[in-house]
Amino acid sequence: MKFLTALATTLCLALPAAAQTEYRFSPVNQANIATAASYWNPIVAYVSEKSGVKLTLKLGRTSADTTAYVLAQEVDFAFTNHLFSPDREQLGWKVFGRRNTPAPHGVIVVPADSPITDLAQLEGKEVGFPGPEAFIAYKTTYAQLLQRKINVRTVFGGNMDGAFAQLFSGKVAAVGANSQLAEGYTKREGKQFRTLWTSEAYHDLALMVAPKVPERDAQAVARAFVGMASDPQGREILASVNKLIGLPTDAVFIASDGREYAAYRRFYQSAPATLR
Repeated sequence: MKFLTALATTLCLALPAAAQTEYRFSPVNQANIATAASYWNPIVAYVSEKSGVKLTLKLGRTSADTTAYVLAQEVDFAFTNHLFSPDREQLGWKVFGRRNTPAPHGVIVVPADSPITDLAQLEGKEVGFPGPEAFIAYKTTYAQLLQRKINVRTVFGGNMDGAFAQLFSGKVAAVGANSQLAEGYTKREGKQFRTLWTSEAYHDLALMVAPKVPERDAQAVARAFVGMASDPQGREILASVNKLIGLPTDAVFIASDGREYAAYRRFYQSAPATLR
């Protein structure tokens, strides 16, 4: 019995960390849940296989729900830009990568055939946004409306696709959006926008890891994400899923140490208190 116990203990110790631990990965769901899952599931499967670190996808019903998982410490990896406010930076999450797409802008858009041609015309009207956590699509655009003292009634669509659907159904007069997602929506749905206002550029969402994840596992996952660009299988997966959300087929993940996100920190230095 002592021998069997010792043998079992030895075998357990010999197991790699990846075989003993499963990590949850929560990307901000910028599209509807079905589209977001279709984009991320093949990527998560690839990263799990190549890194030897098991990841499972955890998506909320809305982008705010997904961020709530992060704040509640229910997940270990994230693809987000919701953690750069001073308070949330204290949580210790670290950037290890991002997509190599051009930095998008916050934009306030209306349908191309809308009679609205100026921000001032939005006074008193309903304006749609993905959700209260959306940095580029909500915080930058709503801050501009506040700065200009244009009073609007905010309507949250749950995600960017939901807000666009409200716009083209006539439920809202305009939408605060991420320029990259607006372009992708035009490619997927054929809908045309008129842009009323554009913010400065902010880099796309960041791949981030929680401080509780062991460094060995964090580095293995980071290598797998970045390694997709140089692996034929990884590039094929990315080319396929990029089409689903209107990204260029050659969009890949690249390494980052987080310095590219300084513009987010500058925003919070002067942002209205309600948006911090």
